[in-house]
Amino acid sequence: MHIVSGTVRGVSRLARIPELSKQARQRLRWMDYYLGHGHNARLTCRHFDISPQTFYRWKRRYDPQNLKTLEDRSRRPKHLRQPTWTTELVERILKLREEYPRWGKDKLVILLRGEGLEVSTSMVGRVIRYLKDRGVLREPISNHISARKRPRQRPYATRKPRDYVATEPGDIVQLDTLDVRPLPGVILKHFTARDMVSRWDVIEVYSRATATTATHFLKKLQSRLPFPLRAIQVDGGSEFGAVFEEECRQQGIKLFVLPPRSPKLNGHVERAHRTHTEEFYEVTDSSFNIAELRGELLEWEHTYNTIRPHQALGYLTPLQFLKRRRQCLKEEVMCH
Repeated sequence: MHIVSGTVRGVSRLARIPELSKQARQRLRWMDYYLGHGHNARLTCRHFDISPQTFYRWKRRYDPQNLKTLEDRSRRPKHLRQPTWTTELVERILKLREEYPRWGKDKLVILLRGEGLEVSTSMVGRVIRYLKDRGVLREPISNHISARKRPRQRPYATRKPRDYVATEPGDIVQLDTLDVRPLPGVILKHFTARDMVSRWDVIEVYSRATATTATHFLKKLQSRLPFPLRAIQVDGGSEFGAVFEEECRQQGIKLFVLPPRSPKLNGHVERAHRTHTEEFYEVTDSSFNIAELRGELLEWEHTYNTIRPHQALGYLTPLQFLKRRRQCLKEEVMCH
């Protein structure tokens, strides 16, 4: 144990100075270690894992006769700017803010200048802060009415995990709806499901987009996909909740729901909507009767999946892509 000037460094001295803060006690350990190891600053820094700049700053402050020098100092400026506003200005800002409780400094300064008061926006902000700090100005109590819809808890659907990647057909099928307005006063709900790997599409049209029609489309989707359906990705639309969500749970199909206002995350099916609009709806001569339109859509779906070349698939059709993929997998198995 090292003894200097009649005082004991280390634990004994710390025990006799209970008024020191935890940070000051730690800095005192730095100084004791430094003095007890040949005034080796580098060794001290490595031992306590501190930077040389930090150590030397506190070494300059350290006074063995006054251990309070190891305490943190106030960073309050020595010279504070004094308020230059008048009592009349403060009272006027208070009155305006109480009259318009949700208006900030940018709006209030316009009203004040309109009354002939030459004041800056920053000064209005400082006055508002001054009034709040003294409890004179209080924010209004919220009544919890908001134009923004609050996210509702989903009993089964979840956010897609970051490590979940579609590598096989059916791993993720993006599903979305599109409003089709072929005639004045006629609004149809077009459902599109697109597999992210094979670009295989299943499409259907209904008069309404509800959870019941979405559930009906889910059954159509399962019957018309040439591979198992393992996961669906949807936006937060109400048609993809309730009985639709329950059906996914019962079928053991993962249901991933997108964050609000993020259609780009469903980019495959959004692009499919454009394709079906440009290459079917805009060029098809139809009466747009639901029964007739469904038959025409089914023919277009067959064309889309088996005849139309896809640039994203190297100008293969989705059917050709699936056949080639199966052939490659079969050859790999035979090689092994």
